[in-house]
Amino acid sequence: MPLGRIFSSLNISATGLSAQRQRMNTIAQNIANAETTRTEEGGPYRRQVVVTSEAPPTTFYKYIENKLHMIRSHGSHIEDEPIQGTTPVPTGTQVSEVARDPSPPRLVYDPTHPDANEQGYVAKPNINVITEMVDMISASRAYEANLTALNANKDMSRKALEI
Repeated sequence: MPLGRIFSSLNISATGLSAQRQRMNTIAQNIANAETTRTEEGGPYRRQVVVTSEAPPTTFYKYIENKLHMIRSHGSHIEDEPIQGTTPVPTGTQVSEVARDPSPPRLVYDPTHPDANEQGYVAKPNINVITEMVDMISASRAYEANLTALNANKDMSRKALEI
């Protein structure tokens, strides 16, 4: 088995943990600003959404693919499979951007509010706290799943070293 694939599951879990942590932080920021009607940019706070994508290969994997060759004590011990085989090594995920939700702000009638327009409507953030809480639960479960996978991989590696 190519060396890069041994650690790929650890890398996938670690990058997943990082992406879900950032997602939870962004959701918490959305909830904290659910009633913010005035920002530095002007207008109400805009909901933020984390956009993820596949992570590019790390420098470590590039080094392994280009420089390392497995040394074998006997020809039948390790197959002659190239490190850069037909199946790409999974690299995990990354946060490609934190984008603003393009949906328009909610208009709430409150003529006493200092940010009300001439008709008495206040532009409130485009945030539904219930949706944010559901997203928070989803991100939390994904974080837990990545942590479970990471710990399972650690346990399997530890058991393999005992053989």
